Amino acid sequence: MFNILKKEELSEQITLFEISAKDIANKAKPGNFFMLRTHEQGERVPLTIADFDRDRGTITAVFQKVGKSTNHLGSLNEGDFIPDVTGPLGNHSHIDNFGRVVCVGGGVGIAPVYPIAKALKESGNIVTSIIGARSKSILFWEEKMRNVSDELIITTDDGSYGTKATVTAPLEDILSTEQVDLVVAIGPAVMMKFVCKTTEKYRVKTVVSLNSIMIDGTGMCGGCRVEVGGETKYTCVDGPEFNGHDVNFDLLMNRLKAYIPQESIALNRGGSTVEVQ
Repeated sequence: MFNILKKEELSEQITLFEISAKDIANKAKPGNFFMLRTHEQGERVPLTIADFDRDRGTITAVFQKVGKSTNHLGSLNEGDFIPDVTGPLGNHSHIDNFGRVVCVGGGVGIAPVYPIAKALKESGNIVTSIIGARSKSILFWEEKMRNVSDELIITTDDGSYGTKATVTAPLEDILSTEQVDLVVAIGPAVMMKFVCKTTEKYRVKTVVSLNSIMIDGTGMCGGCRVEVGGETKYTCVDGPEFNGHDVNFDLLMNRLKAYIPQESIALNRGGSTVEVQ
């Protein structure tokens, strides 16, 4: 049993949990994820480790309440227990002193890009971070991102905060005027797709973290398969990070829609489903 030590509502639909998980915290690295179940009959939900504290033995997760499982998860409170938490899973981020790095986080993707930006900064990189959301009301972790960045740029789709633009607009401005050695982008699949289209023009290596549907998280079921460089890869064991220029994003986005009808039924009628994260 894993105790929820802290709960914070970052927005109406986005929740932060700090969870007591000593063994996972001891081994966690930026880029890793974990799986949880809210009850014995529940589905396994993959969440990126947004932060970890080895001394306190805690991991931090930020999730959006989308379907039945994440809504149930969001109904838990401080002091409650999560029965099953497994991790760290997936391959961690490759951290090195690359030089000039741009970290792009969109929506809930701000959370998983944070530990990567932090590690890159600690490794001596010059880090520019771009974070974006539909509106100010769902933007979070501004100060945390500012603290691990040499420069922070904020965009909102509706112009309610920062620059009225998508994240690709300031990214293009940077790439067209400065030398960039690496771009890291995490967010909705469509956002990562257009970030990669932007960086491809400038031949800048781009790493993305994919949010495929997962069932077991160990490479056995094949539910998280994606096409990378014309080959089938499994996000849970081969990723979750890949060279963004090699990812077939159109196929990924089609697969993310596969269970929308079942998800809606489960949410409205109480059935079970595999939901899109």
